[in-house]
Amino acid sequence: MNEVLSALFGSSARVKILRLFLSNLDACYTAAEVSKQSKVHSQTTRKELNLLAKIGLIKKQQCSRLVSTGRGKNKKEVAKKLSGFSVDRGFSDLLALRNFILNIAPTDDRGVAKKLNTAGKVKLLAISGVFIQDPDSRIDILVVGDSMKDSLLRSAIRDLEAHMGRELRYAAFSTEDFIYRLGVYDRLIRDVLDYPHQIIIDKLNPNWKDVHMRKKQKS
Repeated sequence: MNEVLSALFGSSARVKILRLFLSNLDACYTAAEVSKQSKVHSQTTRKELNLLAKIGLIKKQQCSRLVSTGRGKNKKEVAKKLSGFSVDRGFSDLLALRNFILNIAPTDDRGVAKKLNTAGKVKLLAISGVFIQDPDSRIDILVVGDSMKDSLLRSAIRDLEAHMGRELRYAAFSTEDFIYRLGVYDRLIRDVLDYPHQIIIDKLNPNWKDVHMRKKQKS
């Protein structure tokens, strides 16, 4: 689906920047912040921002930021105005464009699985929340696995966030911890599995679902 959007909107960079702004209508971003959060090269970011400003979707605005000054005991944070951009609420097709961009799946199941598999031996991967247009979901991603490296997992999540244009809520457990939580009908696990979700990877013992159903029926 990202390839389709890229073809429609000119580039994957533009799609990611559009998602960032349309997911955060009240936010103000500097060019550097857009580049960092979208993982788009700074030169390309400036080009895309100028284009979006030209058509009236975003407008230039002063962003308030706390900036550190001084060193050692003299170090302090002061409020500073930085040049940035925000969504222009007066853009005539804002609602239609926002619904189109955000309601189309940001990445396919294989894309999500491929990124998270780099963090370790994933045994269970379930998605909910923004991935299935369920704003009431407690988290967006549930990962269960072994030999998981936190740094690699965070990196994979950041990559997905760059594509989504928003922060993702996720929870990660070892297989042992997940099975224990399943056995005591842990609230977080319950809030994911008892409500709309989609399982992308399932390499656990098939009996785990039976355990969950028994606990659910007893509650």
